Amino acid sequence: MAYFHLKLIAPRPSFPHDASPEEKTAMQAHFGYWQGLALQGVAIAVGPVFAEGGAFGLALVEVSDEAAARDLADGDPIVTAGLGFRFDISPMPSIILRTSAGGAAAAA
Repeated sequence: MAYFHLKLIAPRPSFPHDASPEEKTAMQAHFGYWQGLALQGVAIAVGPVFAEGGAFGLALVEVSDEAAARDLADGDPIVTAGLGFRFDISPMPSIILRTSAGGAAAAA
């Protein structure tokens, strides 16, 4: 198994503050998609990042290879909706995971 960082790039820097109704609907499906992947143990962490240059989405995943990470990105409802969202994918050669909210960290 391998780890990947997926960065969801919105079609404009002002998103999500000016999201259209269609984008809001697609984002609800996006949320459900990633929530399911988290429950399956594929997604380690997922969430929005409000950065100075504009918001983006972040997902850390554990999959077999980069092609599997690309499949996750390509299958995201926010991408398949054709609204201009895209993912940048970067491999993570190692990752430190905490064992629990109060536990010690473990290297993987």
